[in-house]
Amino acid sequence: MLAGLMNFLKACWLPSDHYGQTGSDTVGWQDGLLWYKDSGQHMNGDFSMAVVQANNLLEDQSQLESGPLSLLESGPYGTFIGVYDGHGGPETARFVNNHLFQHLKRFATEQKSMSVDVIRKAYQATEEGFLSVVTKQWPIKPQIAAVGSCCLSGVICGGTLYIANLGDSRAVLGRVVKATGEVLAVQLSAEHNASIESVRQELRAAHPDDPHIVVLKHNVWRVKGLIQISRSIGDVYLKRAEFNREPLFVKYRLREPFKRPILSADPAISMHQLQPHDQFLIFASDGLWEHLTNQEAVDLVQKHPHSGIARRLVKTALQEAAKKREMRYSDLKKIDRGVRRHFHDDITVIVVFLDPNLVSRASTVRGPTISVRGGGINIPANTLAPCTTPTELGST
Repeated sequence: MLAGLMNFLKACWLPSDHYGQTGSDTVGWQDGLLWYKDSGQHMNGDFSMAVVQANNLLEDQSQLESGPLSLLESGPYGTFIGVYDGHGGPETARFVNNHLFQHLKRFATEQKSMSVDVIRKAYQATEEGFLSVVTKQWPIKPQIAAVGSCCLSGVICGGTLYIANLGDSRAVLGRVVKATGEVLAVQLSAEHNASIESVRQELRAAHPDDPHIVVLKHNVWRVKGLIQISRSIGDVYLKRAEFNREPLFVKYRLREPFKRPILSADPAISMHQLQPHDQFLIFASDGLWEHLTNQEAVDLVQKHPHSGIARRLVKTALQEAAKKREMRYSDLKKIDRGVRRHFHDDITVIVVFLDPNLVSRASTVRGPTISVRGGGINIPANTLAPCTTPTELGST
């Protein structure tokens, strides 16, 4: 009884600028525009998450799901990580957050295993689902046709890591070099940004009849002079010609009609057999990578405790953003959302540590079930995420 009273008093005396969700596995804290979950357990080790908002509406969405990767008792079991960096609005990223993992579980149930094919089908179903939302919304909210999201995901299952990506979020592995003991950064995701020469070549090869498929505008390469990324979920105004017309805003409309999609929703997917010297994974939206190199981020994770490391990465990026504007970090923190976007982007970071003893076990072995959404939006374990209805999308 005394212990219960002490816990109650501790809860009453928590700092007033912190609050969290209930539940031992889904608690998170808020500090101004920063949300964080310093530590938690997934099937293959522990993890840390943090999100800082810069836009008026948070356009970054993210999730970590650990436990069943299908609807079958036999599994497979593992961990799913998703980082979704929205642009033009939050609708697409929110939709992906609510649907991609559920599609993955559905296709894994059908195939009774995890595979590249399962992941590709999940991405395709998510793209088709958002297209149907845009089709329904078009008469009353045509600008939703210009909303999209980058989409980075990782699946750890039976000792195998799958990485899938659309856009310019990034997954980086921290790997120990046995001979020296140093931890090297290994980039695992391929980025789809027109600033990369190989991406421009890919676009030109796919559109040989369009000399303006990529345009250098204000020293920035953009697809059709409009957008930097070449692959995404959403952005249907550059995938379906019927949405590239009035009443869509003039700034999004192309002068000439197009016969084939300009942007792609086909993810780059790779498989990696995890080794004992693979220490941790950093999944982050490009808001982090604008201010930190892969190796700088890996060094930071390696040199500090696991707990709170995602928050430390975000804070370091914000300190760099402040330094670039010749201001103090303490002053940057006082700037409100919306205005804050002039100094840095929304930033999402998920650090996933890998315990070799847990990673190597079979995909049929159960582990802790957890579902955490970046920003503190949590759903109960073993339930479907609520679908975002067209009405909800229209009210944003």
